[in-house]
Amino acid sequence: MTEKFPVIHSTLSPKGLSTLIQQQYHLSNLTECKLFRAAMNHLYIVTDGEEKYVFRVYTFDWRTSSEIEEELRLLTHLKENGGSVAYPIADQSNQYIQEINAPEGKRFGVLFSYAKGTKTAKFSSQASFVIGQALAKVHQSTENFALHRITYNTQSLLSDSLLRTKMFFKSTTDDLLFLEKLSHFLTEKFDNADRQPMRYGAIHLDVWFDNMHIDHEKEVTFFDFDFCGNGFLCLDISYFLYQLFSTNINENDYQIKAESFLKGYETISEISKEEKDFLPFACLAIMNYYISIQCDRFEYWTNIFLNEDHLKRMIGNLKRWMAYHKIEIE
Repeated sequence: MTEKFPVIHSTLSPKGLSTLIQQQYHLSNLTECKLFRAAMNHLYIVTDGEEKYVFRVYTFDWRTSSEIEEELRLLTHLKENGGSVAYPIADQSNQYIQEINAPEGKRFGVLFSYAKGTKTAKFSSQASFVIGQALAKVHQSTENFALHRITYNTQSLLSDSLLRTKMFFKSTTDDLLFLEKLSHFLTEKFDNADRQPMRYGAIHLDVWFDNMHIDHEKEVTFFDFDFCGNGFLCLDISYFLYQLFSTNINENDYQIKAESFLKGYETISEISKEEKDFLPFACLAIMNYYISIQCDRFEYWTNIFLNEDHLKRMIGNLKRWMAYHKIEIE
């Protein structure tokens, strides 16, 4: 057989990308590229002497060029307005998106600035305060900023997501029945929310320790806006609190850091009572969405852990959050 066998997912050569990046961005012959992580998207660390960058290669058939352009438009807007974010870098032709003919088809790559500081899941209450301030400053720039991308509402977060998850697991289990009940419960919460006092605009939707660097607990830089879209700004706040809760098993530690985060946020922007009332519920809808994304991208992310036991663990975390906030759906 002489024809190349079809593939659904490939890992691009760091050496080949190094040459491409050096040429497109006019970097020096010291340029090196190393694969950092192959997950939802593939990340490469690029160095040119003392200079450091991140090159993201989007997985095949994940984002369209127009969706990526909107993500980069948001990041450019944030950079120009003082938001602390990793921003896209244009090549010699003033283009931000590189088209790469991978074995499975056309893929897209973007070079980003490198966020200073380090990534850690174990940060102090002081760092939580700084993260709150940084997120509020981002939200000041993204309020009423519209993206030509997904809108996070009951259809995208709940009904469509639940369908994809049920299609993946096929058989009906107690955990899927729980997700179904939760989806109906949350749909009512969204539908009955008083929307007028709830700020709306472009949101990150994936704000947690894995997508930020903290520099000496004084400065925070956000990155990976791959899931950005339109929605209530409090979705970002809720999701961060949920991730903080998940990584701080001691509930007293969580409460201290959560209060510090919210206090930091409100030194910049007020969180309305309606938004605060909505926080315990918003993240549950987001997690329902992310469960479906894991299912939907199974073949591209090699999720060998994605099985009924994994679903049970994720639902266990949801139930722990619900117990903490005294949320009952039956």
